Amino acid sequence: MTQDELKKLALAYHHDKQPGKVAVVPTKPCETGEELALAYTPGVAQPCLAIKEKKENVWEYTSRGNLVAVVSDGTAVLGLGNIGPEAGLPVMEGKAVLFKHFADIDAVPLCLGKVFNEKGRTDAAKVIETVERLEPTFGGINLEDIGAPACFEVEQTLKKKMNIPVFHDDQHGTAIISLAAILNALKIVGKKIEECRFVVNGAGAAGISCSRFYLTAGAKRENFIMCDSKGVIHRGRTDLNPEKAEFAAETSARTLEEAMKGADIFLGFSAPNCVTPDMVRSMAKDPIIFAMANPVPEIFPDVALAAGAAVVGTGRSDFPNQINNVLGFPGIFRGALDVRARDINEAMKLAAAKALAELAAEPVTPEVKAQLAAAYPADAAAGMFDGNDGKLKIDCVIPKPFDPRVVPRVAMRVAEAAMQTGVAQLKIDDLAAYEASVAARIRK
Repeated sequence: MTQDELKKLALAYHHDKQPGKVAVVPTKPCETGEELALAYTPGVAQPCLAIKEKKENVWEYTSRGNLVAVVSDGTAVLGLGNIGPEAGLPVMEGKAVLFKHFADIDAVPLCLGKVFNEKGRTDAAKVIETVERLEPTFGGINLEDIGAPACFEVEQTLKKKMNIPVFHDDQHGTAIISLAAILNALKIVGKKIEECRFVVNGAGAAGISCSRFYLTAGAKRENFIMCDSKGVIHRGRTDLNPEKAEFAAETSARTLEEAMKGADIFLGFSAPNCVTPDMVRSMAKDPIIFAMANPVPEIFPDVALAAGAAVVGTGRSDFPNQINNVLGFPGIFRGALDVRARDINEAMKLAAAKALAELAAEPVTPEVKAQLAAAYPADAAAGMFDGNDGKLKIDCVIPKPFDPRVVPRVAMRVAEAAMQTGVAQLKIDDLAAYEASVAARIRK
């Protein structure tokens, strides 16, 4: 498909029949005078009074327990940059569609204006003040496409101020999915995460948050070299914000090319075609490469594999091992909402990553294979889903987004971790039955 064809189809998709991608659909009937009296005045006064008497009743009589706000100020939208809240609205609507389709979560896109400083960048205090006031309405907050470094302050402050989950998907979604892929790739090449040398190209929200998360999973800080647009982030630089300074390395390397020598894992959150075959050849034996720049990766998979890479992933759906955030946030929020979690903590994020990793290594049942074949006919024709022994494959170290097992498994593991770490306000006694119930809910 050419770019002109894609543009025409995408604009028609968003415009035809009814502009946009989301709408409000009532969950109760309102067809008779009696139903009208129950839905609104005078009947609606009864749940209002019940909630006034006991605030926790809001979860019993409103949609709050299944409602997430997708909040953005449009300062870091996809690879488009600071395009503003109006231009970012189609992305937030899209996120709401994915919440509903994959996890039956109702999500409202909220694009914030007038939250910028004199340079047109995010004023963290204004975003924090606005979002904090939304708490009585929503069960969770999904922050999206808010530029660094303000995004770090926004999320960290809101997590302290609010008693519902606050999750910046650009930071943690990519971290969770990529860690799952790394864990399985390391099994294939026979390496341990604590012994691997990492090169991270791109020091924005994704690069920094992913690196922090890999440390939680066992990687060693001294084994990281991070690069930004000016080259290697080293201890001699004086132009670093606190987040970048956290990963300043004691190294003589000054360029990406120099940093790549002897590295085991490359993570790209940066620019197209910035990694060459010679750089791959300079890495350690059986290197792992996740080149996630979109739409053009840092190096294309065929080029990386030809240069000696053992496992390669990208952010694109037309290549194997897609690092796609939709593998994470629907199940994470489903699990968090179902136990009424006050937070999405590190244990819950690790549980989500491990759930994805374990799924990729499990046998594919005929029913699941049929659903995957319908969603990915080219991959099915190439034999990607063949075999039922559960053995990891280099082109399938992470599940596919339309694998029907993903959301139920992630939700179950996240709910379990929330209960174990004390942030859950509800208890699920039978986790296996809960996983099955989520699967049935999504099918319905």
